[in-house]
Amino acid sequence: MIYLRVLLRFFKANLMTAMEYRVDFLANALVAVASALWTLAALHVFFMHRPQLGGWRYQEALIVAGLFIAFEGVMAALFRPNLEEIPEAVRQGTLDFILLRPLDSQFLISFQRMQVWHLTDILLGLGIVAWALAQLGWPPVGRLLLFGLMLLSGLVIFYSLLMILITLAFWFVEVENIIELIYTFFEAGRFPVTAFPTWVRIVLTFIVPIAFLTTVPAQAILGWLQPQGVLSGLLVAMVLLMISRALWRYALRHYTSAGG
Repeated sequence: MIYLRVLLRFFKANLMTAMEYRVDFLANALVAVASALWTLAALHVFFMHRPQLGGWRYQEALIVAGLFIAFEGVMAALFRPNLEEIPEAVRQGTLDFILLRPLDSQFLISFQRMQVWHLTDILLGLGIVAWALAQLGWPPVGRLLLFGLMLLSGLVIFYSLLMILITLAFWFVEVENIIELIYTFFEAGRFPVTAFPTWVRIVLTFIVPIAFLTTVPAQAILGWLQPQGVLSGLLVAMVLLMISRALWRYALRHYTSAGG
């Protein structure tokens, strides 16, 4: 429970900071809405000329687009402002301030900063998912629970993948380019993976598992996900989280700190 209380305090502190600049807060929220509308516009234009996208109808593909917008908000609100500072903290030795605190260092380095205006993306994305489900007919409770489980699994997968790559900063000077490459792959998540050629599907599922962020949760709530798909998502999430955790601890043993 102590970590939950600390997380809530982080949120309150970041919210208070954001509200000190209310015009900036509003401007960023409007940019988030504009970005979401652009994603929806691209999808709408495609369906003006085709009835299906990789076997998905409009409302079904809209669930994928909504999840993409929500995950984009999570990435911008949490992952970017925190994880991208790790290489600089390692180079300058400011990671010492994290290690001296009486809480888990990986938790602190991952959640201490939040760009709260990107909650707009998250709420808007989930709202789009809800609207699409209302058009298709609300699924039973079992599917909703499985949907939530797959969402959590997707978040863990993407966080762990970024954490593994960022931790390489303990040994390599520049890792930012690798992270930008992952973000480039993330852009493909706005469409179902079945819309891409076979080799791209393999890359987005097994090499850079973007499919687990949007397509797999959408399949879960639509009732298309097979039991082996559920197990695969949970297994990938568990393995990547364990690797990221072990690599972070190993890297800290090789960290010399600001004082050497």
